[in-house]
Amino acid sequence: MAFKFTGFADEASRVLLKQIEATKEAGWSSIELRLVDAKHVCDETDAEWAATWATLQQHGIVVAGFGGQIANWARPISGDFQKDLDELRRVAPRMHQAGTKLLRIMSYPNDKDHPWPNDKWRDEVIRRLRELAKVAEGEGVILAHENCSGYGGLGPAEYMELVKAVNSPALKLIFDTGNSSAHDNDTEASWRYYQACRKEIVHVHIKSYRRGDDGKMVTCYPDEDPVQRRLLADLKATGYNGWISIEPHLAAAVHAGKDVKDEDKGKTIYVEYARRLTKLIAGL
Repeated sequence: MAFKFTGFADEASRVLLKQIEATKEAGWSSIELRLVDAKHVCDETDAEWAATWATLQQHGIVVAGFGGQIANWARPISGDFQKDLDELRRVAPRMHQAGTKLLRIMSYPNDKDHPWPNDKWRDEVIRRLRELAKVAEGEGVILAHENCSGYGGLGPAEYMELVKAVNSPALKLIFDTGNSSAHDNDTEASWRYYQACRKEIVHVHIKSYRRGDDGKMVTCYPDEDPVQRRLLADLKATGYNGWISIEPHLAAAVHAGKDVKDEDKGKTIYVEYARRLTKLIAGL
């Protein structure tokens, strides 16, 4: 089976109808939901979600997953765990309605101002993920941990440590093809993370980096990333047939508070990114 294409279309526009427009212009019919009309989909009221779902259905858009906030960069280990439990219980019925099992999570960054000792941090991450995983198992959804922020974002060894300790079929991996390269300032870091964790991958985000003139990593199009082709070729060779979801970070970066300012530019970049990716994959 071929890859299925989707993306965080909030990087094309803040407005749902324009996200749909960009998706269709790219030749696709799926969105990975995150910001909807500048509000996070997991924070929508029941009425707001009903309107979102009706719009998606009206335009024939498939939901690939929910880009949740659980344990992400804005929710450190010192924060209120109840917020995460509430989000999971609130969004699970919406995921059932949308026909997706994938909820993107992370694993609690350490407190910036008052860092916890590493062992204490790790143990509390494990405790929280175990509790969340029990809820997810009961709801029939997957907590898809992105190699981004938190304990599991430190590296493949830390992520696999969480997998072993939590020991739940509800905890799997979203592999972002660019995060590790950017975090380590090393284009090979993503390849190393991928090799160590390949069997845990249930979903793939495409983010692309190359080394800039100053030696630091800068976002780029997928065909400009020196490791992207190798990662995609190996996914194909090893039988991956899930979603390939683009997150360009060229016009917007939600985690950094960088929203789409120029909607026409955001849409143009999103569509061009999608087209370059599909051409790259077609040539594997």
